[in-house]
Amino acid sequence: MPRFQRSTFLLLLSLQFVYASWSSLCETPEGKCDFVCDCSDCADEQNCGYSGKTFECDFEDAGLCGWTIEPSGGEYTWERVQSGDHLLDSGPSSDYTTGTPTGWFMSVSAVGTAFLQRSNIISPEIKHSSPTCRLRLRYFLWDSGHTGLGSTPLWASIHQQGSEEAIVWRPEASSIRSWREADIFLGRISSPFRIHLYTERSEGRKGDVALDQLEFLDCALPSPPPGINCSAEMVTCRRGGCVEQRQVCDGTDDCGDGTDEESCDGYNRCDFEEGLCNWDLRSFSKLKWIRTNQENISRTDPLKGPGRDHSNSASGHFLYVTVPDSGLKMDWASFQSPPLQPTNSSHPCKMVMYTHQFGPRSGGLTVLVAQRLLYPAWERGGALGDLWAKAEVEIVSNSTFQILIMAAIRDFAYGGIGVDSIVLSPECRRSSENNTLETIPKPPKDPCIDDPEKMCDFNADCAEAEDEAKCGDFSYVEGSSGWTDASVGSQGWVLHKNATAKEYLYVAEASGQQLTEAQTRTPLLGPTGPVCSLSFDFALTGSLDHIGELSLRVIDSLLGPSPKLWEFSGKTGAEEKKEEAWQQANILIGHRKHRFQLAFEARAVKTQPYAWIKVRNVQFINCHTDYYPATPTGLSCNFEEGLCSWYQDNSDNFDWSLVTGMDHTIGIGSSLVVDMWSPSLLGASGRLVSFLQPPASTEMCLTFFYKLYGPDAGALNVKLMDGLGYEVILWTRSGAHGNVWHEAHCPIPHQLTDFQLMFEAVRSGFDGQVAIDDVTFLDGPCAMPRKCSFEGQMCGYSSYGTVKWLHRNGHSSTASGPKLDHTLGTELGYYMMVNTDRDVLPAGNTAVLVSPVRSGTTKTECVTFWYHMKEENPGYLRVYMKPEKGERVQIFSANLNQGDEWRHGQGNISSGLVDWQLEFEVTGSGGKSSHAAVDDISVLAHPCEDYGAMCSMENGMCIWNNIQDSERDKLDWDLTSRETEEHYPVPPEDHTLGTERGHFLFFPSSNRTAANQNTWILSPHLPATQATCLRFWAYKPHSSDCQLRIWRLSGGLTNELLRVTKLGGPWKLFEVNITSAEEYQIVFEGIKGTAGFVALDDIEYTVGFDCATRVTKPTTKLPDNTGGIAASVIVVLLLIGTLVALLVFYLRTNHVSPVPTGFSNEGYDSEPTEDRVTIPPVQNHPMAAGFNNVSVPEVRQREEE
Repeated sequence: MPRFQRSTFLLLLSLQFVYASWSSLCETPEGKCDFVCDCSDCADEQNCGYSGKTFECDFEDAGLCGWTIEPSGGEYTWERVQSGDHLLDSGPSSDYTTGTPTGWFMSVSAVGTAFLQRSNIISPEIKHSSPTCRLRLRYFLWDSGHTGLGSTPLWASIHQQGSEEAIVWRPEASSIRSWREADIFLGRISSPFRIHLYTERSEGRKGDVALDQLEFLDCALPSPPPGINCSAEMVTCRRGGCVEQRQVCDGTDDCGDGTDEESCDGYNRCDFEEGLCNWDLRSFSKLKWIRTNQENISRTDPLKGPGRDHSNSASGHFLYVTVPDSGLKMDWASFQSPPLQPTNSSHPCKMVMYTHQFGPRSGGLTVLVAQRLLYPAWERGGALGDLWAKAEVEIVSNSTFQILIMAAIRDFAYGGIGVDSIVLSPECRRSSENNTLETIPKPPKDPCIDDPEKMCDFNADCAEAEDEAKCGDFSYVEGSSGWTDASVGSQGWVLHKNATAKEYLYVAEASGQQLTEAQTRTPLLGPTGPVCSLSFDFALTGSLDHIGELSLRVIDSLLGPSPKLWEFSGKTGAEEKKEEAWQQANILIGHRKHRFQLAFEARAVKTQPYAWIKVRNVQFINCHTDYYPATPTGLSCNFEEGLCSWYQDNSDNFDWSLVTGMDHTIGIGSSLVVDMWSPSLLGASGRLVSFLQPPASTEMCLTFFYKLYGPDAGALNVKLMDGLGYEVILWTRSGAHGNVWHEAHCPIPHQLTDFQLMFEAVRSGFDGQVAIDDVTFLDGPCAMPRKCSFEGQMCGYSSYGTVKWLHRNGHSSTASGPKLDHTLGTELGYYMMVNTDRDVLPAGNTAVLVSPVRSGTTKTECVTFWYHMKEENPGYLRVYMKPEKGERVQIFSANLNQGDEWRHGQGNISSGLVDWQLEFEVTGSGGKSSHAAVDDISVLAHPCEDYGAMCSMENGMCIWNNIQDSERDKLDWDLTSRETEEHYPVPPEDHTLGTERGHFLFFPSSNRTAANQNTWILSPHLPATQATCLRFWAYKPHSSDCQLRIWRLSGGLTNELLRVTKLGGPWKLFEVNITSAEEYQIVFEGIKGTAGFVALDDIEYTVGFDCATRVTKPTTKLPDNTGGIAASVIVVLLLIGTLVALLVFYLRTNHVSPVPTGFSNEGYDSEPTEDRVTIPPVQNHPMAAGFNNVSVPEVRQREEE
């Protein structure tokens, strides 16, 4: 056989062997759930507690990635859930993965018992894990019912066959309404194991504890290199794969087969399983180290002890120190090695140990060298988390010495410090000599102030600001020493400090084994004021094209680590141009109400001399908690040059964004925006808080412009917060308000103490946008607001008469009051109510609700409102316009039992230039358990629309109303135009004007909300009639799978009139005949699909006319809402208008063939004429007060030429 053919044959044979081996491993149990994809599709790593090549689990699949819920035997259990459609009073508002209510996560059920109940979710069996393995998860802990979370509402453990469970994670049991992130350091587990995630409570609400988005990171054992052999500086493992030389003989099986820990002759190892190995636990301190294991510390309390030894065993031994049961008498403890022989720089004594520094009791760990003098060789401050972290110390001593390991313990609720698996290199040789200290070191100087909360609080409480001297600010002589390396990986931070060069922090190689970023932290700082900032210089230099990453993070003492405040990736310059490579950063820290730490985090591609990451000149600027700088405009702000005297609340869930190009001021300027549709948005709220304001003896007024836009927009609140942190809602809006700016007036009551104001965007919706602009803060009361919903306060309305109008909601109202308000549609929503029971308001007596004064205008304005009158003889409701001078004018009246429903009322105001007020007057009529209530009073800057007039959407939605009833719909129709629309697909033009500027209603499909969710808009209550013609124009592109349905609603029952599924643009005309012997409402329902939208425009209905223009008589007499001569004039005008309308309809329809009764969805036609507006007949239909009930309609369709 020729050589070439023989080589090719051998190569193919080798490839076949490799493929066969690979395939066989893929198909065997040995290759399953080991964090290595042996199958080409990674099928061997499915349902392993994770799935696929990313080793993640987001619980979107009902299979739970193989996790199983262990039956608890009680009512408390884990369950896979969604958050729901709106913000609930417990649990997360959305999942973590998708950030929407449609995403799935694991959550707990409600519980209420006298004893603790526990539930457990268990992973499938996992083969093994590497020393660097960690599980990153997102968790939620919120005590929504204020019953207490308990000491351990959530923890994790691992279970290996034949062993006790070992606890590996215990998060801080703090209550925060937010998803948090944590790493569970699993470490090296050599045998098959399962992960258990526990929750334990005796009382709590559904969803208070939750889990989502699990990721297994760096869990695979070393893989064989791409080439044939490991590099020279690496060690080859028997099972394949390579490890670094520094990992050899370090007490950890990095290879996974023990190769790196076998050739370790001369090393002195102590895992404390057989005793102390010559380590001496005697100490001058009354606080002592002990040799113990987790089983001896506690088998029942997860917070006690490290939970496991370095080998992940609950029965394994280690050295441990914590606060004794008898109390803390001394705050330090030490133990020491036997005497060791002198060493030199070429053969230093190397010590490796593993430390567990967990909880607030961990004050830090120091390694001291004791010869004739005592000096520190290594230190690691504070708490590092729930892991055994590797430490390595090199000691050079020209005389006999001992190694002292000293722990600092703080007097807090839980935690402690453990040491395990100490390895001394062969150069650490025992000595027969004893060393004697020449001088006993002086104890550390006592703090200059007893209160630790005043250390590093940016306020000098001690002489020469000693309490602020070691807090991380380089402008202090010892400020740089405040930064403490908290790295647990192979890179760490080092402070470079000498007499000739500027001091700086830099990233260097470290001894840790985790594949995490290098981190250095300040001590606990703060709290801080709203303009606190951090200034520093940084440089990423070296010979590589990409040096690495540097970032800054806040670690809140209560909230935990926050997202990165700042980050830089790449390179700032070459090392030879040192000064030019330095750049400056100024980062806003902002207001922090809790104590916190700052952390620089970095990861270099390679460490020096190839790459340098350095930080210097760190300074805190204007951080005192009471520092509020003066601003030219104060709280009045158009946001063109920043936030003025407002700041972002750092204790909330997300920030407002400064967006350019959609403002109210100039159209292309800046406004503050929260995009509820953003996938990155998580949590319940984002808050903008004012600087502290002084007390005020008079009422004040906050005016602003706002947008609430989208089918699921959420809510916007204005709150007042007093000096004690108590919050009161002053103003609120929710749901769709259109893609237009609205003006708001919010009265601020006089205040006896300092106070703050707050704009709060509430994420009760997931598909919309909230924005504010042009905020003005004025002394003195507000004018009568354009709209008052009575949420939080009464908008300046007052009351007089026999009895007072009451500011009530469904919780506080009497049994006769409305249970739901109109604004929110909930028992929490407020309205104004008067009790008209004959024992409270006798017949003929009155109660009057009076608005603030409103300035007169030459234009006619429309007052709209919603009223609720129930039970027999509820009284007479009359609404008046009361001019500043002259007699009041009635604009509305009603006196019937209207059922348990809110009804729409309206009336025109023509005041000239005379200032005026509204008066809502109720006169008792001898009813029993009756009431009258009003809500959502609005003053529109245009005349009222007739109830049957065509609504072109150019002045809003006219008399059509999005409902606030979560049982009937979940989303909202909204108003927009092609010109202003930047997010949703919409028609290229409206129907009324035929331009991009024209407005229309639309309802989009989006992945932000669940499929098949719906939205309703309702007409007012319409009177029974022999015929009513409903006309409207609809637009639905071919790509849209949304549905449009038309219903009539009466007595809670619906009857479908029309269904539109397939349509396809352009705008199409629809006509529906309705006949009814009872009162009813018309419903336009949009049903969400997977793509596209449906839009509506030019909606009108004509009472007394069918769609073939045949005049009919209404079956119910229309009420009279006008007074005196004005009513007569209106009636005459309406009659004239009716005659004109009949003539118009005759001219437009006399050539159209009759259309048979009934409706076919196939017979529509587009409008062929250039005239884009159909002139409606003028209606003799005031209909300010309605009735309630329905009968069977007639549906027709017309073609229009």
